[in-house]
Amino acid sequence: MQFKPFGNTGVKISTLGFGAMRLPKRSGEGQDGFDHQAGVALIRQAIDAGINYLDTAPYYCDKESELIVGEALRDGYRDKVYLSTKLPHVEGGYDGCRAMLESSLKRMQTDRIDFYHLWGINWKGFDNRATADGPVKMALKAKEEGLIRHLSFSFHDEAANMFKLIDTGLFASVLCQYNMLDRSNEEAIAYAHQKGLGVVAMGPVGGGRLGCPSPVVQSLLPGKAYSSAELALRFVLSNPNVDCALSGMGTPDMVAENVDIATNAAPLTAEEQERVNRAVEENHRLAELYCTGCDYCMPCPAGVNIPKNFEYMNYHRVYKITEFARESYAQIGVSPWIKGEKASACTGCGVCEEKCPQKIKIREQLAETAAVLG
Repeated sequence: MQFKPFGNTGVKISTLGFGAMRLPKRSGEGQDGFDHQAGVALIRQAIDAGINYLDTAPYYCDKESELIVGEALRDGYRDKVYLSTKLPHVEGGYDGCRAMLESSLKRMQTDRIDFYHLWGINWKGFDNRATADGPVKMALKAKEEGLIRHLSFSFHDEAANMFKLIDTGLFASVLCQYNMLDRSNEEAIAYAHQKGLGVVAMGPVGGGRLGCPSPVVQSLLPGKAYSSAELALRFVLSNPNVDCALSGMGTPDMVAENVDIATNAAPLTAEEQERVNRAVEENHRLAELYCTGCDYCMPCPAGVNIPKNFEYMNYHRVYKITEFARESYAQIGVSPWIKGEKASACTGCGVCEEKCPQKIKIREQLAETAAVLG
């Protein structure tokens, strides 16, 4: 396993991190929940292979992730890792936040958390919370007590706002989205590295998108026998401003494959990196021919989530990640995270086309999306 200095924290972490958000579920008829024994074995397999950055959160795996992590870190494993978890938005101000921290410590059977993240903050929410008697004040007090070592944040906001959070000077590290299909945080990542923050990239294979076979992705480097997932991971690890690629691994084979890539694979050369960058930019340009994601077409009178439907259609049309596109399309209106209706709910009213600055034939494309992905 390869290791890198983690910002100015004084520690070195593995370039591959274990995300405990996709732990194995129980199998068999009538079996619900997560398989704690299999989860413990999986986490320990990763640690034994050299991974020393372990990330979880109170709500992962139907609130079972922290429990499984705690079981895995018994028998001497706790001192082999840097442990990361998160503080979600909770009611009750300072006391509510303190109760959440103490719950995480108890569930994970540990006396300290190495990297404690304000979870999924945006600048507006942080600006409001920072002045309140709540998360930041509680975390800084807990740091004084040794219950947490470093205060961090995970980020899901506009890239420009990451600069503001970095400049507060409160944080030791940042966890943010970064992969071949989503490079929006690239400049902010470089700024974080420059300012001495550790940088962990989540979604290195695009939340599963780049784990699916894709002839388009695999053709980005002719003559290289890389799978889509391997190329995606190599791309992230080749960025000198990224310290760790965090992967949610759910099977022993996934752990073994990712560890092998992180341990033995040389980073992409500057020439290869530039070739991938150019190709990804061209594919992004092609995707924008179908939809730029400006949202001017919204809201739809029929409730269709037009940008999201077109985003999934572009996975198929531009990247040939068709299996993932169909699975994602099926979740529109079903998953609590993907609001609105599928393309099939379009009534053909045409209101969206009147508002589209690109003059896209939206009704026609929605019909195609429903036919291909439905």
